[in-house]
Amino acid sequence: MTKLQEVRIGVHPLERFGKVLPRDEMRHAVKVASKARDRLSGRVVWNVNSTAVGGGVAEMLPSLLGYTRSIGIDSRWLVIGGEPDFFRVTKRLHHALHGSAGDGSPLGDAERRIYEDSLRGAALEFASLVRDGDVVLLHDPQTAGMAPTLRNSGAHLIWRCHIGSDTVNEHVELGWEFLRPYLEFVEAYVFSRQSYIPAICDHGKAEIITPSIDAFSSKNQNLSEAAIHTILVHTGLVEGPPPEDADHGFLRDDGTPGRVGRRAEIVRLGRPPAWDTPLIVQVSRWDPLKDMRGVMEGFSLMCGRGNGRNGELVLAGPDVSAVTDDPEGAMVFESVVEAWHQLPHAVRDRVHLVSLPTADVEENAAIVNALQRHAAIVVQKSLREGFGLTVTEAMWKERPVVASGVGGINDQIEDGVSGILLKDPYDLATFADVLDSLLSSPERRAELGRAARERVRDKFLGLGHLIKYARLLERVGIT
Repeated sequence: MTKLQEVRIGVHPLERFGKVLPRDEMRHAVKVASKARDRLSGRVVWNVNSTAVGGGVAEMLPSLLGYTRSIGIDSRWLVIGGEPDFFRVTKRLHHALHGSAGDGSPLGDAERRIYEDSLRGAALEFASLVRDGDVVLLHDPQTAGMAPTLRNSGAHLIWRCHIGSDTVNEHVELGWEFLRPYLEFVEAYVFSRQSYIPAICDHGKAEIITPSIDAFSSKNQNLSEAAIHTILVHTGLVEGPPPEDADHGFLRDDGTPGRVGRRAEIVRLGRPPAWDTPLIVQVSRWDPLKDMRGVMEGFSLMCGRGNGRNGELVLAGPDVSAVTDDPEGAMVFESVVEAWHQLPHAVRDRVHLVSLPTADVEENAAIVNALQRHAAIVVQKSLREGFGLTVTEAMWKERPVVASGVGGINDQIEDGVSGILLKDPYDLATFADVLDSLLSSPERRAELGRAARERVRDKFLGLGHLIKYARLLERVGIT
């Protein structure tokens, strides 16, 4: 049986968006927030997902709910646990909705029994907490099966799907057919792209809300060069010593000072890269659809041509033992390490495989922040992607991003203006050419970075995300 755990949420002042947004946008946001608070008076807004660590949902919820709490809305976050068999099934569903076979396992009667039996306890426990008029947002396939139990609770049920596929194949159809019995009890759906809405869903009940980042979180806040340098030296990502004005610090989401004290575990052949070495960086979960191995092979191809401008590659992901809802993580990491061992010695010396500590989520975020800000180029060469939060994070930090033109990434980057889109993520020769071209042109990298930050400011900050949810609540009749 799954278990429910409530995640503590801080409070973040909405007013701080005034530092990065025009005054008229702030006035409009405050007006919308006031109306939403009045509509939700006496109600609880519940969010339920499957992990508090790792992945885009766990990244967004603390910030988004923190802002809603600051304006007087009772927002809460619950996480369901589960046995390995449950997460094996949900990972298979994850791959299917992306159009991928995953591990090739079926999604039949046996898998449905595992899925429903695992969710039954959590759904019943949750139903005892929900009251008439509350709002429940169930996130992704892991929680959809709770909807039938909650249908008589009197709450407004919304299912938020963060993944999808632009094209339909047998895997996509299999995944949606598996979820069909649960989704009929949902009052509204939220997707990241129009093309992700399946035929089985009433399109009139669907809303498109693109994910967002929090510009002030520990992952995206401004860091001094001294802090970036110190954090990367301390964690082992660049060679020391730290600067004379060493600074391990960052600001935690509750406004208190934080300090990076843990180190990363790194698979490498020789020494860390020097501070002035240009780094090509991909930060993501160890998931086959993120194609860390393909990034490494493309980098190797560039180096084999005698190019690379002395650049080095950093592939960074979470410590696989800490991400409970992703049973593939350890296997993918090991496969990347195995492929790394097959690289030519001269290339292997320039590739660093990094497992970042996750015991302190905000410390982990600060390390990622420093690494992205130091990168010469940020890569997201996903084979499939619902929406790439790491893409938006790097764009906000004025980094030039090279990413696959798949899924939601097509909405994030204007090709050639605010980043570079790879038309075919399997085309390693073109990928290698793009990397080499950008490494040789600091001016082009700076130009792309400036446009990228403006793109995020206009479209992908959390305040706009919350305004869209406020409109959705009006649609489902919360007045």
